[in-house]
Amino acid sequence: MRLIERPSPNRDARPEGTPIDLLVLHYTGMKTAEEAVERLCDPASQVSAHYTIDTEGTVFAHVPEALRAWHAGVSYWAGARGLNARSIGIELANPGHEFGYVPFPKAQIEALVDLADGIISRHSIPAARVLGHSDIAPARKQDPGELFPWKGLADFGIGIWPEHSARALDLPVEQALAEIGYGVAPEVEVTLEQVLGAFQRHFVPESVTGEADPETQRRIAAVHALVTAPA
Repeated sequence: MRLIERPSPNRDARPEGTPIDLLVLHYTGMKTAEEAVERLCDPASQVSAHYTIDTEGTVFAHVPEALRAWHAGVSYWAGARGLNARSIGIELANPGHEFGYVPFPKAQIEALVDLADGIISRHSIPAARVLGHSDIAPARKQDPGELFPWKGLADFGIGIWPEHSARALDLPVEQALAEIGYGVAPEVEVTLEQVLGAFQRHFVPESVTGEADPETQRRIAAVHALVTAPA
């Protein structure tokens, strides 16, 4: 993994006593990696991440992990808000849905696996708390999107993936999603369709409809079982 220091001034101290227990993955949503790195390092932008990975697998380090980067924005997971305080943010260079969304190259994902593995080890981040930006902000964000290889990452212990979807959902959809960690109304200003879309981008990428169809319900049940299983 090739790492280049490109410090960003967009950083501050984490609140004292706040654990680092989330890893949040993004796409840059810009035409080139160079544009994205420039923006993340521009003080006028007021945004940053801890790292950016370009399509060739080069990692740009922007903010030390001990400090807070400004990548999550208004966000929620499992009862916590303002997730910049407790997360590490990684940007993956990709034009995104606005500029021509494309699959993530092998070299980029290989670099991500190496980088994320170290982050998870250093901070003891549970697999179920490796998330996409859309998971923590479903009313605003779609990244890293339905082309992101969540299943492949889970094979390396980075994130989770349900092994099967035969289990029936035996509780209300909203309750199950909330127990997984998603923000749902009225706790969060978001529609059920938006939350379901975020779940599908992560766990049902072949069918992002925002509807609680039978297969989506089965996968919600499977993820719920993984997340709520006794340690």
